[in-house]
Amino acid sequence: MASESTPKLLAISDLHVAYAENRKYVETIRPETDGDWLIVAGDVAERMADIEWALSTLAGRFAKVVWSPGNHELWTPKDDPVQLRGEERYQHLVALCRELGVATPEDPYPVWRGAGGPVTVAPLFLLYDYSFRPGGTRTKEEALAVAHEAGVVCTDEYFLHPDPYATRDDWSRARVKLTEERLAERPAGMPTVLINHWPLLREPTRILRYPEFALWCGTELTADWHVKYDAAAVVYGHLHIPRTTWHDGVPHVEASVGYPREWRRDFHPDPRLRQILPAPEER
Repeated sequence: MASESTPKLLAISDLHVAYAENRKYVETIRPETDGDWLIVAGDVAERMADIEWALSTLAGRFAKVVWSPGNHELWTPKDDPVQLRGEERYQHLVALCRELGVATPEDPYPVWRGAGGPVTVAPLFLLYDYSFRPGGTRTKEEALAVAHEAGVVCTDEYFLHPDPYATRDDWSRARVKLTEERLAERPAGMPTVLINHWPLLREPTRILRYPEFALWCGTELTADWHVKYDAAAVVYGHLHIPRTTWHDGVPHVEASVGYPREWRRDFHPDPRLRQILPAPEER
């Protein structure tokens, strides 16, 4: 049993600090011990200044912050002075994180040596490839047509540019290949905590109110990664449905805060940090 003084590996995602209520919540986030690490699994904000404020604030409080990008960081909003697109925007975010001392998917994976460790803490950036398709559709084009007809279209289609790749799914497949090579080089025999903004397998999307939205939620190419890469836990966000589900004995923890209109609802849990390691007793 971990005591209150035991350093912990904690997680949060979908901070969306452009909302005043969410910004106030971030101002309240504090570690429990001087040794706590914090995983931030994407969707900090859209504008670069807001992203910098949030990550700088958290990096100043936690022993280490580990970040994976979400789709919102990769948007190019018209009112953001930083008008970089696609890969250039991502690399700008990586450079910003390095200035702040925040670990990114482009850096050597840090090793958590606290309770529950040692484990390789692996932030990933994988995007999605439209393979989480509605039933009865066989191609991306058919699936997108169904989504448009249902009026369920992710804003990524307008603000997340894949430059220099032709499409977002091309970018996703390139990221999957690159990440497989990185993970293959991890220390032999050491388990992982895999961190990705989008879920690594489709099952968590099955309860979406609008199932068509699953198109923008991941790739079938990573469905076995929690087993293949010896995951002690998987951390993700994006769905705004904070919970833990189990797959092949591995906890998949959604750490989302979400929008104020969501977390104000009676049935929605209050925003909070999720403990990843040491594994909580309820697991």
